[in-house]
Amino acid sequence: MEVQNARRWAPRGTRAWLTAAAALAIASGVRMLLHPLLGPIMPGTAFCIAAALVEYFCGLAPALAVMLLGLGIADYLFVPPYATITVFNSADLVLLISYPLVTLLVIFLIERLRRSQFRAELIASVAQSRYEMLLRHDNERLLARRAVDETHRLLRHLSHHHRTFIFIQALERDALQQVDDIKTQGLLPRLPNEIAPGPRFADVDTEDIQRLSKALWPGSHRVRMKGADGASRLTECMCERFTTHAGEFLVLRIGD
Repeated sequence: MEVQNARRWAPRGTRAWLTAAAALAIASGVRMLLHPLLGPIMPGTAFCIAAALVEYFCGLAPALAVMLLGLGIADYLFVPPYATITVFNSADLVLLISYPLVTLLVIFLIERLRRSQFRAELIASVAQSRYEMLLRHDNERLLARRAVDETHRLLRHLSHHHRTFIFIQALERDALQQVDDIKTQGLLPRLPNEIAPGPRFADVDTEDIQRLSKALWPGSHRVRMKGADGASRLTECMCERFTTHAGEFLVLRIGD
């Protein structure tokens, strides 16, 4: 996969350049402290290390700036004759060849590794986002399939218990939580009274219809129904809940 943004891994702004300036100052200070011990030996080592660290944390441009400024400081202060630029000898030539060669090699190797690391992180981030999208689509597909299955179950239920069907009530999706809490809280939830009557709707006492329309939950209920002789008697009824793509439904029917 070609990732064009891999070269933009380094932080931008003045903070990177301030970090590079601090690294150059620290390298100069350390080399000056070690100068009485080292003398003209390895004049550019501290600046090479500083450039490598700046490359790792701040990017290519600040690292090249540290390398070039470090070359001038090392040649001026730590290559004999010290603190003069009028003399150019073999020590200056060795520093001019060896220091940029080694430092550039280290810098470009680190740059390549950092780009590869940033490219791998970008690819991992894209893969993670695509995986999350697939999970969401899979969950939506499962929910849609469940809603379709519930719709088919509702239709089979209505057709199978057609002669014992009293009414069906449509609910809001958040109303079922109130229905589930009715036993623990002892409250009557305010449910929408969208009721479709069934074949036995007219046989149920009017007061029971009004009571159930306001406080109906899945489970067993007792209602007063008219018999063949016209007398009312308590009848066991069952209420079942169905979750479909069109919403939540409660179906009340005469128990088996």
